Amino acid sequence: MAGNKNKDKEKILMVGNPNVGKSALFNRLTGADATVSNYPGTTVDYTKGMLETSEIIYEITDVPGMYSLEPKDGAEEVALKILENNRDATILMVLDATRVERGLYLALEVIERGYRAVLVINMIDAAHEKGVSVDIYNLQKILGIPVITTSALSGEGLLDLTDRIRYAQASDIELIEKRAKGEVTEEESKGGCAGCGLCGGGCI
Repeated sequence: MAGNKNKDKEKILMVGNPNVGKSALFNRLTGADATVSNYPGTTVDYTKGMLETSEIIYEITDVPGMYSLEPKDGAEEVALKILENNRDATILMVLDATRVERGLYLALEVIERGYRAVLVINMIDAAHEKGVSVDIYNLQKILGIPVITTSALSGEGLLDLTDRIRYAQASDIELIEKRAKGEVTEEESKGGCAGCGLCGGGCI
């Protein structure tokens, strides 16, 4: 335990639509030692746990599921408050691999607000079973943040995710729109590299 005093500590918020396997992924990352609490003044609960790596101790919050940053119920209001009260946190933006487009709306809202983020394409095993392919290299190139595929069920991709959390970064929503339309200059396109080495340097 003495060595823990010398480790950096960082906050992580796990954000995503309901039913994307976010809580299962949280349990995989943090283990059984988690704390469930009601958000002050509400009956909405959220969960906190810890992930310790060789260099960093991450405090991870499993944020209530939400569809957008314009809340329509109590759970989404709490989720938004947690985001707003933790501007310095890294966001693990969790999407369902079988419905990536559905989750991208919220992901882009989070990116637009300037958070450092990693895009986590979860339930990749379900996508394989359904014959759904996800072009993570192109997603990473366009969004300018690391993109990782995982399966909370099997544990696939968890080591990659743990390693690449430190490469989380903010991105420019205007450049994302330009990259998506193929309207970037050569210099602007270089900004699409998330610097995580996932593509082997091919996006530089």
